[in-house]
Amino acid sequence: MPPTLHTPLMSGANAVSGIAIVGAIVVAANADGTLQTVLGIAAIAMATVNVIGGFMVTDRMLAMFRKR
Repeated sequence: MPPTLHTPLMSGANAVSGIAIVGAIVVAANADGTLQTVLGIAAIAMATVNVIGGFMVTDRMLAMFRKR
């Protein structure tokens, strides 16, 4: 995939993951039982890892365009 296409797609994926984090926080905050709380916290952790990884990949892709 060419870098000019990959970077906007990663930005979009990061935005979707950010929305997933907000949703997971809402679910964890309104949890009634232990299982719901654990699943909410797991969802927060996984979505956060996805956002951080997406930003790292996007940064590496943008580094390819910088002049040396």
